[in-house]
Amino acid sequence: MRERILYEYATIRVVPKVEREEFLNVGIILFSKSEKYIKFEYLLNRDRLVSFAKDLDVDLIEQALHSYQKIAAGEETGGDIAALEIPERFRWLTAVRSACVQTSRPHSGLTHNLDYTFNKLFEEMVLE
Repeated sequence: MRERILYEYATIRVVPKVEREEFLNVGIILFSKSEKYIKFEYLLNRDRLVSFAKDLDVDLIEQALHSYQKIAAGEETGGDIAALEIPERFRWLTAVRSACVQTSRPHSGLTHNLDYTFNKLFEEMVLE
């Protein structure tokens, strides 16, 4: 049996009104240094977000999340941060921010299958 792989992940959340500290999980980012693996995915439920804050600019939130996605993927259009190595991109994306789009603290774990673990976390943290 293959050795288990060390990974780190964080939930991506939207905090419509930072001062209220309420948030809605909208995505997951998972990375493994040893496997040179990073994956980011999000899903916006516009109706649910607007229920938190009627004046929330959901299009602007989606633009920010799309930028996160480009950085995680290392796309050229993601700017200078996207050109960094995977661990540095993960650290930048999960840095503490006082903004509408934030991440949880990174958590670590061990798995035999990174894609399976990513999908399970996405289902548990975002879809439920």
